[in-house]
Amino acid sequence: MAHDALRPVFVGLQVGLHGLLVLLAALVIGRAAFAPYPGATAAVVIAIVMVATYAFGIWRVGARRVGNGIAVWLGVLTLEWIALLWFTPDAAYLVFPLFFLYLHLLGRAVGAAVVVTTTVVAVVALGAHGGWSVGGVVGPLVGAGVALLIGYGYESLSREASERERLLAELTAAQGQLAASEHESGVLAERARLAREIHDTVAQGLSSIQMLLHAAERADPEGPGVPHVRLARETAAANLADARRFIRELTPPDLDAHGLEDVLHRFARDEWASHGLVVDVQVRGSETLPMHLQTALLRIVQGAMANVIQHAQADSATVELVADSETVSLRVSDDGVGFDVAAVSGAPSSHRDSSFGLRATRERVDQLGGECVVESSIGAGTVVAVMLDLEVVS
Repeated sequence: MAHDALRPVFVGLQVGLHGLLVLLAALVIGRAAFAPYPGATAAVVIAIVMVATYAFGIWRVGARRVGNGIAVWLGVLTLEWIALLWFTPDAAYLVFPLFFLYLHLLGRAVGAAVVVTTTVVAVVALGAHGGWSVGGVVGPLVGAGVALLIGYGYESLSREASERERLLAELTAAQGQLAASEHESGVLAERARLAREIHDTVAQGLSSIQMLLHAAERADPEGPGVPHVRLARETAAANLADARRFIRELTPPDLDAHGLEDVLHRFARDEWASHGLVVDVQVRGSETLPMHLQTALLRIVQGAMANVIQHAQADSATVELVADSETVSLRVSDDGVGFDVAAVSGAPSSHRDSSFGLRATRERVDQLGGECVVESSIGAGTVVAVMLDLEVVS
């Protein structure tokens, strides 16, 4: 039983138990060798076999290879002890380490019953060998009582250590969740700050440039530089639209109050519809997802829909999201012009500006440990499918 904080205590008790049995067996062997008695040779052999059996069983228990064989091993060990007790009363002392084995491996009720039974055997054996005496009765009884008290104390200590480990595990998990929540809050706060900075600097600057160029175009509509002014104004307008899209994507959604499904329906009704796109949103099971995952899924949908609006020339699109206890499946499809996936993937980076959103989506899915598949062909629309494993994401 491995408890980090109390491991030295348990190891010390186990080593002491092993040493006690070996020491008592050595005492039996020494008495038989230096003060021979009838059956001394048999006692030595049985004592050695008993120590070997004990060592074999301890090795198997430590390697977790005993299983249902624990009772068999303890039965063989007990029979060897009784056989040794037949030849010498000194073997009665060996029952003391056996008490702890019974209590530890057989449980409180069965272990206590076996302790009482072996105590009676030891008392009877001592009486048969040397006659009945107070010491021959009280000694085994005291040993059994001490073993029961220590065994129950060990069991209580073990339960307390297990409970402590459980509480530490829960605390560690809570700390991990808190750290993840704080990290997510920090990321969202930084995204909000960047959105404000872009809005107050780049977006406002582009808006001013667009207004000034429009004013210049109106002031001299037939001037030789008007085509260049018009091109500059249109470029500024396109960049301003991109900047505003970045701001929308960076701004943290109000998921806490509305949930992912409501936010997607609101986007479909307000933002995506403003571009002339009819979007059908179908969501099931999103309310069970953690907030950071809902945020990530919303970003993925926003990126996919931005591609639909800018490049697909589609009339309608569908957003399907299904979540269960193990996986999340997201599918964004449109009826647009489509594209050659292989050609876009193999084109030089300078000719792939339109695929930036798709690459960003793939990178975000990779960060979540999921899989992103894009299916499209010329004139047949586009499907972006995402599959996430909740165990990997968590």
